Amino acid sequence: MDFLRPASWEEALAAKAEHPTAVPIAGGTDIMVEINFDHRRPEYLLDLNRIELLREWEVGEENVRLGASVPYTQIMEQLRAELPGLALASHTVASPQIRNRGGVGGNLGTASPAGDAHPALLAAGAEVEVESVRGNRFIPIDEFYTGVKRNALQPDELIKTVHIKKADGPQQYSKVGTRNAMVIAVCAFGLALHPETRTVRTGIGSAAPTPIRAKEAEEFLNAALEEGGFWDNGKIITPSIAKQFADLCSAAANPIDDVRGTAKYRRHAVGIMARRQLGWTWEQYRGADRTLEGAA
Repeated sequence: MDFLRPASWEEALAAKAEHPTAVPIAGGTDIMVEINFDHRRPEYLLDLNRIELLREWEVGEENVRLGASVPYTQIMEQLRAELPGLALASHTVASPQIRNRGGVGGNLGTASPAGDAHPALLAAGAEVEVESVRGNRFIPIDEFYTGVKRNALQPDELIKTVHIKKADGPQQYSKVGTRNAMVIAVCAFGLALHPETRTVRTGIGSAAPTPIRAKEAEEFLNAALEEGGFWDNGKIITPSIAKQFADLCSAAANPIDDVRGTAKYRRHAVGIMARRQLGWTWEQYRGADRTLEGAA
């Protein structure tokens, strides 16, 4: 196994173009496990740790530009207001040591359905900026996952930046695991309210071959909230709406039985998380709405 260690982004792109099979490594929290257990033996490792560009982030007027290697710890500590769903997901990642090393780019590159960041990225509506010596392009998060541990990257492309819309409403994230830390998700769920567009987005992890959204559930809830005037009147969402939303989220899951949990349990847990998060986020929205009314 050869170790490539470029000193700049341009050198990294050139190395990836010359060695398309090279596996990028930054935090190394996924690939090193596979190597240590002899599940994978790549011909080349492409070390990106010297690339400062990948550890930079910037808060813009509408979006956050998040470098692929920005550590989860930094997201938790400095981007909680702008990216609350992703900050909550970051809290659930492994251990403090791994949160200090790992970043969202690693989750995206590995594209495991159990990656902790995926539900939050789906719910927030992110775009992944990738680049090669041929140029750069933006991949909507909904188009990024193409199969089990497969993504839309071309062999010569590297993940550069993730562009995530700043939260314009409450966001939540939950993860079910067999213990409280250092655990792969049995299943996970993310929810984001977008009051500006009067829409809701979801994200489901570790309950389908790829990270997915519960689109039918979103469509139902969007229609129910609009028809009932909930965005304007701030009323409590009725139990029947919450139950139907939860049931549709459960139905969207397509899980398997494995050592961490059964398919039946995963579907059930996704519905529970969806119902609870809808309650939590809506209460936050109602509270914020009343605060604004009081200030006026």
